[in-house]
Amino acid sequence: MIRVFFLLLLGVLSAHAGIAGKRPNIILVLTDDQGYGDMSCHGNPVLKTPNMDRLNAEGVHFEDFCVSPTCAPTRSALLTGRHEFKNGITHTILERERLTPDATTLAQVLKTAGYTTGIFGKWHLGDEPDRWPSARGFDEMFTHGAGGIGQSYPGSCGDAPGNKYFDPAILHNGMFEKTKGYCTDVFFAQAKKWIDSVKGKQPFYCHIATNAPHGPYIARPEDKALYDVKVDGADAANFFGMLHNIDENIGLLLAKLKEWGIDNDTLVIFMNDNGGTAGVRTYNAGLRANKGSPWMGGIKASSLWRWPGTLTPAPVNQLCAHIDFFPTLAELAGAKLDDKVKAQVEGRSLVPLLENPNAEWADRQIFTHVGRWPKDADPQKYKFTNCSVRTARWHLVSAGGARPNAKGKGKAKDAPKTSVGPASKDATAIVRAGPDPMKASWQLFDLQADPGEQTDLAAAHPDVVKQLAAAYDQWWDSVQSMLVNEKAPLAAENPFKTLYLKQFGGK
Repeated sequence: MIRVFFLLLLGVLSAHAGIAGKRPNIILVLTDDQGYGDMSCHGNPVLKTPNMDRLNAEGVHFEDFCVSPTCAPTRSALLTGRHEFKNGITHTILERERLTPDATTLAQVLKTAGYTTGIFGKWHLGDEPDRWPSARGFDEMFTHGAGGIGQSYPGSCGDAPGNKYFDPAILHNGMFEKTKGYCTDVFFAQAKKWIDSVKGKQPFYCHIATNAPHGPYIARPEDKALYDVKVDGADAANFFGMLHNIDENIGLLLAKLKEWGIDNDTLVIFMNDNGGTAGVRTYNAGLRANKGSPWMGGIKASSLWRWPGTLTPAPVNQLCAHIDFFPTLAELAGAKLDDKVKAQVEGRSLVPLLENPNAEWADRQIFTHVGRWPKDADPQKYKFTNCSVRTARWHLVSAGGARPNAKGKGKAKDAPKTSVGPASKDATAIVRAGPDPMKASWQLFDLQADPGEQTDLAAAHPDVVKQLAAAYDQWWDSVQSMLVNEKAPLAAENPFKTLYLKQFGGK
């Protein structure tokens, strides 16, 4: 009886010990331009994603998780714990995608806690050598350049010349390697190879950021064939095929964790980086608009956290965001943050919600601005162009020309036209603005009653509009001194191009 009592007491004490400082291995899978509705567990009637669904079913899944409207901004927020504008990032190109050197990254913090760190796939936070992942805390670097494989823009943002989704040249620890196979397969294979080499020696952080399903929409032929007759158009078929391939790779990764015997020691996190693109016309989960907009269709994301034997599968309905990623992983790793980093991080640790999805969680304000004003323009002229403020209940939005999607059908046939999609060729264009971007045109939505943002309640709740608009004014003023990339001169040539031609002699 005494032995049983002590065993029960030990169980109670262990439960109360919590998960902070447990130092799990951590794997992040971050997809590019997949929308919230592009998963079968979120109701997609066409796309099948059994392994993403498995992460959802076997982990803690956040039902109200916000990211930025486009890719580089979200990536900087994940790795620093603060809004992208405070990292100097107001675009995805034209030197305005570069993470300020003054920021401390999550990878750097995890290394102080004894972790080894690796990144595989997309970086998109600076292509100059002093801004590569290897200079920002990553021990292993296996990345393409720019915001997508084969992309090239004026300035420093560009990939290796001639790169395509099949057999891409990838920058591996400072030297290019010519790979064989489809890009997503290549990234997952290299990540697994690295994990196999470091597992058991020290905890690891593995950052797998796929280029897919970003445009141009090119899937493996066998993956595209699965959707050719199920969706309208080749773009959608390729897009869903690219996601099918990602899903298969997630399944292979989970199987490998089991085979290696580290499944229960590894936290696997899955996210998408912004709103949907080619899939929204098929299904958009009832959300308004898409990538590149401040509406929920531009900023609502999946956030799935699976840690077998430690996290109890459950939904979390509290308002959370990408800026919470950094402090959460730092706490799980037992990292000690110095005063500089504490001042940098504005997000909250999600540890209380991972332990108890019903834990107390104070309301908060999440600020969004699409950015993307023309190069060298005065940001003040675009203060109210495509921006929003979130609380748990309310969404205050100032956006030009965006109309609600078809009610009840979850589609986005009349989603706002943007210049941020994969087909864009105008590197300086911005999302379509309202009649006068110098003045706010606030609309207010009650997301608890109206998640599709169909009914503007601004006139009915002027007090809420006034309160949130004032908060937005204060936030906007607070970030102006941190927009450090606005006047940066364009580099004469993409660094990836320079290095590639030097290494391969122009071939």
